Amino acid sequence: MRSEPVLIRGIMESVTDTSARLLALLSLLQTRREWTGPELSRRLSVSARTVRRDVDRLRDLGYPVHATLGSVGGYRLEAGTAMPPLLLDDEEAVAIAVGLRGAAGGAVAGIEETSLRALAKLEQVLPDRLRRRVGALHTQTAPLAAPPAGPTVDPETLTLLASASRDRERIRFGYRAKEGDRTRRLAEPQGLVWAGRRWYLVAWDVERDDWRTFRVDRMDEPAGTGVRAGPRELPDGASAAEFVRRALAASRPTVQAVLLVHASAAELADRFRVSDAELEPVDEHTCLLRTAADSLEWTALRIAYLDVDFEVREPAELADRLREVGARLVRAAG
Repeated sequence: MRSEPVLIRGIMESVTDTSARLLALLSLLQTRREWTGPELSRRLSVSARTVRRDVDRLRDLGYPVHATLGSVGGYRLEAGTAMPPLLLDDEEAVAIAVGLRGAAGGAVAGIEETSLRALAKLEQVLPDRLRRRVGALHTQTAPLAAPPAGPTVDPETLTLLASASRDRERIRFGYRAKEGDRTRRLAEPQGLVWAGRRWYLVAWDVERDDWRTFRVDRMDEPAGTGVRAGPRELPDGASAAEFVRRALAASRPTVQAVLLVHASAAELADRFRVSDAELEPVDEHTCLLRTAADSLEWTALRIAYLDVDFEVREPAELADRLREVGARLVRAAG
């Protein structure tokens, strides 16, 4: 008789563990288009046989889990009316709520009203403990300034591009270049990058046989083709964000400046925030600084901000700009 409560408790714990695992499996299936069996086994810390049994349980509950055959095998949720409710853990729910509040001033057309409607729905179902966390973040933080103005993009376009990037699906779209020329493109999306005021798509341009970055606000009527592309790697193993950063830097005209600075290389690196490649030590108290900027004006202002003595070695135009800046500051000081 004494063993009966222990037996019942063991059964209840087993049922609880299975239910928690089913919820975890369902949550994983919602995060990606497809998972392989070994991937799910590793994430859930169970055997491949247990994964197959759990998938069968989800099907018995009415969830449309599709399995693909093969040496590895894969699972995915089929889209349709029988989709399960969205499952979020605490951190995901808070992140979404905070993101929706921040989206009210974003660069996506019409996102303000849509974000507020979605936030209202989410906060209705948040537990009290999470609602308090979200409320504290909202009331105790404030933006330093309004977001910079710029072109907006259609949220449906972002959704389409993000899905195509995830599923490696080729897309077609019209594109307007900076000079105004319009072309039709066939591309394999790699990822979306938000650069503050602009959205960029990193993609393999099929017809030009090269990687490209496309400003999303210059894209017209993007549409999926239903054709899957093989996996591709960006040059040098770069991420989509790093690829965009390099592309933007390469597109800007730069001015190379060389200065003799009366400070050690270590001191200048700390104060001027430059890389070792831009510094050449001369002695313990002097170094050469080679830096590039979008314009001589910006270089002059940046250097003038330093509280150290320096001499312009090149270009001569930079010395002229510094004299102009100095004269203007003297006049401003009376």
